[in-house]
Amino acid sequence: MKRKSKFTPPRDRDTFSSSKPASSIFTPLVLFAFAAIFILGVGVGIAFSSTATFNPENVASREVIDRSVPNAELCVQYGASSIVTDMRVFVTLNPFNVFVTQPTMRPGCVLRQNNWSILEQKNLVTSDQVRDCKRRMNTFGFTGDLNSKPEIECIYQNEAAGNLFLNQPGSVGPKSETNNF
Repeated sequence: MKRKSKFTPPRDRDTFSSSKPASSIFTPLVLFAFAAIFILGVGVGIAFSSTATFNPENVASREVIDRSVPNAELCVQYGASSIVTDMRVFVTLNPFNVFVTQPTMRPGCVLRQNNWSILEQKNLVTSDQVRDCKRRMNTFGFTGDLNSKPEIECIYQNEAAGNLFLNQPGSVGPKSETNNF
């Protein structure tokens, strides 16, 4: 015959409740590491964006172009600042070849059609030039200061190519509105 043991395990619940809970992935050390990485990323992002406009050779935004244009206040109020690219193309026919000069870039301004009177008041364009430009449904653009012999051209707005930065395959969003000049 078997004898019954007199030993009975303790029934006190406090002795069994001292077991440790399962460890969490969000320990204070991991949370601190995530916070440090986030703060470092924000700091690096701010450093890159704030240093982008310090160099005058770096055109990083529309505001930089707006400030660089001669007669900046007039241009922003009555038109739009622009980057003017001058280059020449030479085409030979025998043999057929195309040669392109190194382009030069400088700030310029495109005036809206209803603001051409500014150029007429300063005697920078004649009524014949205005009539010819208006007949072709173009507008005027200029480089240089309006008070000291600017280069003024009747320019044509070409929307055939569109803005390839905005129309990327797979991009989502409505087509941006154009500001007809």
